[in-house]
Amino acid sequence: MFGGVFAAGPAAEETGDRAWLRALLDAEAALARAHARIGLVAPEHAEAITAACDPDRFDAAALGAAATGAGNPVVPLVAELTRAVGGEAARHIHQGATSQDIMDTAAMLVARRAGAAISADAAAAAESLAGLAAAHRDTVMAGRTLLQQALPTTFGLVAATWLTGLEESVAALEHVLAHRAAAQLGGAAGTLASLRGDGLAVVAAFAAETGLAEPDLPWHTERGRIAELAGALARVCGAVAKPAGDIALLAQTEVGEVVEAGGPGTGGSSTLPHKRNPIAAVQAAACARRAPGLAATLLGAQDQQHQRAAGAWHAEWPALSDLLRTTGSAVAWLRTSLERLEVRPEAMRANLAASGGFPLAERVTTDLAGELGRGQAHALVADACAEAARAGRPLEEVLAERLAGRRDRARIAALLDPAGYLGSAAPLIDRALAAHRRRAAERAARPPAATTPRRDEAR
Repeated sequence: MFGGVFAAGPAAEETGDRAWLRALLDAEAALARAHARIGLVAPEHAEAITAACDPDRFDAAALGAAATGAGNPVVPLVAELTRAVGGEAARHIHQGATSQDIMDTAAMLVARRAGAAISADAAAAAESLAGLAAAHRDTVMAGRTLLQQALPTTFGLVAATWLTGLEESVAALEHVLAHRAAAQLGGAAGTLASLRGDGLAVVAAFAAETGLAEPDLPWHTERGRIAELAGALARVCGAVAKPAGDIALLAQTEVGEVVEAGGPGTGGSSTLPHKRNPIAAVQAAACARRAPGLAATLLGAQDQQHQRAAGAWHAEWPALSDLLRTTGSAVAWLRTSLERLEVRPEAMRANLAASGGFPLAERVTTDLAGELGRGQAHALVADACAEAARAGRPLEEVLAERLAGRRDRARIAALLDPAGYLGSAAPLIDRALAAHRRRAAERAARPPAATTPRRDEAR
């Protein structure tokens, strides 16, 4: 019922039942190959196990139903896989592992794959934002603080700010996935006892086979990796919520500075024929808003008992899946919103003009401060603003009266021109675009995360 909104974009496909089943089977296959890599299992047995680890051969729903007996789906999966492989090779399935090893490794694989989809959609959204920043470098609009007009800014700088927030948050997520998404192998109590003296070699080979980082220690009840992942995903959602919320505000009827241009029926209402809602931005914001609660569940699950947890570990699975899915959906909807977005510079100019010059009051104060002192200049201009607002008169007219002999009408008009008081907006946009180009080049040169196993870099 709600999948169209909250399971949008390619990340949704990487977090469902089939995605988890695939990841669990990939972990079991990688474990068999790891044993073969160091000579503990015959290569043909590892090949037989790998060949049997085909998601199409298993029923995820049936495995889920059977999971109630042991508390996780790995136990029935191993039983089914053993029957599917048969013969001598079946003896080597799940060798040296416990259920949590496979579940945690699968979780990291699911996160990596969903994260790649999130990054791809975010990169497309970033390109749209970079285009908006460049195209509207000099498009003047009202800057707003506390929801009120403050000083003039440019829509280019607004878009550049959205761009920087999104790209920096995604870079943080990519760092976590590249360097902190680690394989898990510790055996029943984290000692690798069943592997005797080969435990560390198997861990290294297992990490290499999965393409995940090799941890220094098993992390069964040290859940910092999950917490970092939760934080990074929630940060991405925050970076999506910012432009999504701004777009919705700028698209208000009374503001009308942007609009989402969709096809027939896009943004419509069930009762109001005239409505043109910024629905992609609204749905991006809705998806992003779910993130803090999901992240809180994962952060709360860090309290895990002894060497293997009683319940806290289990609570992570649906929360992590939902957080990955809602983050992917939020980014996908933002991408859609930006691709639909129409900017209306004429409305931006009209809204500034309708303000009667008040957003430039600071500029007048600054111009007078050198001869009057800042305090006196501020009081003079504040009084002029109060009179203009009270009497419904143009600020320019009131200032011309109050500054007679100090500033002529032409000088006052120039001071109240918003295009002349944009500060460093243009070079700030240029800096954001330069950083965007640098990140895009680095991304293009980067090898796929899943093919670059490494030792854990966080100590």
